[in-house]
Amino acid sequence: MRASLFWLTDAQWAKIEPRLPSDVRGKERVDDRRVISGILHVLKSGCRWCDCPPEYGPHTTIYNRFSRWAKRGIWERMFNDLAARGRSNETQMIDSTHSKAHRSASGGKGGSKIRQSDVHVAGATRRSTQSQMLKDALVSLMLSDGAAHDCPAAKPLIERKKAAKKLLGDKAYDSAELRQWLKQRGTRAVIPNRSNRKQPFSFSKRLYRERHHIENAFCRIKDFRRVFTRYDKLARNFLASVCLAATVAWWT
Repeated sequence: MRASLFWLTDAQWAKIEPRLPSDVRGKERVDDRRVISGILHVLKSGCRWCDCPPEYGPHTTIYNRFSRWAKRGIWERMFNDLAARGRSNETQMIDSTHSKAHRSASGGKGGSKIRQSDVHVAGATRRSTQSQMLKDALVSLMLSDGAAHDCPAAKPLIERKKAAKKLLGDKAYDSAELRQWLKQRGTRAVIPNRSNRKQPFSFSKRLYRERHHIENAFCRIKDFRRVFTRYDKLARNFLASVCLAATVAWWT
């Protein structure tokens, strides 16, 4: 195989390899680095699994490895493990982005029941999927229905991490209830007011300028075509794609 076909440098592979499953039974597993390079090629280019270059091996092996490890939560655990290497209690930023669902994303076996039970995502049969992200030095990701409002998903996402001194969010998170809850956690809400709010809350415009960092983070993972557009029928597979793309983009 030509070296240029590898999507991971030696330094990146040194961080990922120790976090791969070691419970191999029976026949020895096909080379992990080659297979993961094939998976990343599909995620980055947005091609069909069957169109993956043959240099990476049989496309069935590549897809089965991705899907099997997505079901076991390995991609998500790898992301969480690498993201946990450092954090800051000073500032957190929260935001969401939508990924339009391709027509091939419908018709998964078992329908919404499988999609919801596997990743605890409601309404994953809709024609878009929303990725919510809480970012500081440690990143947390969550999927939700593309038609859902940002605020209801904010609390479950924020609760995953220790309280920070301040949290930055856009107007979608302008909720008196959310602000009060953050105050009880000891977190200062840096959230601008909606134009129709009768009693505006004060917020720091200077601190709010830092929020561009989370926008930049979304831009990096949406360079992966299979994150920008959801082709996966199952939400667990799409979440795995997001986690793997984020792992490569941010933490390796």
